[in-house]
Amino acid sequence: MLTDQKILHSLPLSEAITISAQAVGEVMLGRSLTEVLDQLDAHERPIVQSLTFDALRKWVRSHEFIKEYIPKVPPPEVEYLLSVTIALLLQGSTGGKGYPAHTIVDQSVKACSEYEPTMYAKGLVNAVLRKVSLKIQAQNEGAYPPDPIPMFFPPWWRASLKKNFPKVWQAMLIQQAQRAPLILRVNAQQHTRQEYQDLLQQEGIASEPIAEIAGIALSSALLLREAVPVSDLPGFYAGAVSVQDAGAQIAAILLDPKPGDRVLDACAAPGGKTAHLLELAECGMIALELDGTRLGKIGGNLDRLRLQSDAVKIVRGDASKTAWWDGVLFDKILLDAPCSASGIVARHPDIPFLRREADIHALQLRQRAILTQAWNMLKPGGLLLYVTCSVFPEEGADQATWFAAEFVDALRLPAPGQILPTEVNDGFYYALFKKNG
Repeated sequence: MLTDQKILHSLPLSEAITISAQAVGEVMLGRSLTEVLDQLDAHERPIVQSLTFDALRKWVRSHEFIKEYIPKVPPPEVEYLLSVTIALLLQGSTGGKGYPAHTIVDQSVKACSEYEPTMYAKGLVNAVLRKVSLKIQAQNEGAYPPDPIPMFFPPWWRASLKKNFPKVWQAMLIQQAQRAPLILRVNAQQHTRQEYQDLLQQEGIASEPIAEIAGIALSSALLLREAVPVSDLPGFYAGAVSVQDAGAQIAAILLDPKPGDRVLDACAAPGGKTAHLLELAECGMIALELDGTRLGKIGGNLDRLRLQSDAVKIVRGDASKTAWWDGVLFDKILLDAPCSASGIVARHPDIPFLRREADIHALQLRQRAILTQAWNMLKPGGLLLYVTCSVFPEEGADQATWFAAEFVDALRLPAPGQILPTEVNDGFYYALFKKNG
């Protein structure tokens, strides 16, 4: 998340607060924040994304203040505006870069004046924010009593993690409520990791190599603790580097593509893992995606990375069906299955607001349908890698156990299994299977 002054001043703060409050409202109506942000102009998105992400990450804490100073629940437009501005005040109290408290209060009142549904609430917003600001100053910096987890997670979500990870569930949620660092994957066809680190250093950008995740060696991963716009990354638009979580970089390494392999990326958008596979080996690749809107992102990523070729085909189709398939078996299949995305909350803080408990069973059925079809398309001796960016066992360990029992010709090979969220990686599940001939 970018919070330096360069992006904070890309849009008047009052206007950014209004747009961010409206974006929060869209999430509360069940709309993906990514979809909402994609509709913004380029000069609007950075600050609106920053404010909105922070508002969702600090939802519990901001609503403690709202309940304390407004006994009766305010109208949604006022609630969402306050959630954005209180998060801004909290950010300053914990040493984050941003605006002084008096500016936040003044610009919030101005935002009320500029948006018709909140015009009547200028006095209320002014009074509440001044009280919140004083109380934040009086508290221990960074404290979030009574709940140490500042972000909203539904009760069923918390209960699942408490049951399955009793010793670390709170630490997991606290970690996911933090801003995720910027992780890069160096394009091995253009630079070694050290070469790209040298390029970053020349631009005054500090980076650290990430040597391994879950025992899997990484040769291209770099951590930037201070995020920068991708436009500042040397050679980004020439394909020198991509933004990709370290945990996600395991996928291509585990599948280990070889020149000449016929490979299927069964749920490919936006194309990060497709690209990584092609960076590792010149293989025949089908990148399959059902969502027509997301399909275009695959081609855009491959073009930027200069990985398009006659051997690479981007296909729209349902991975659980055969209508798109030419009948030729694959040597290797990557199945990054549709899931709850419960492991990538640090990068997508709208997810806990969008998921429902009933979604998990529906997703489990979908995953099994795609697994079954993928196995039928795999050559004897071929490899299938099942991946989800989830921390729920129903989408990870339970699925791997079911699959091994369902298909007697499936030999399970070593893979990390459940990877929990940390400072440098999101939560993922990995299971690798070989098809016995």
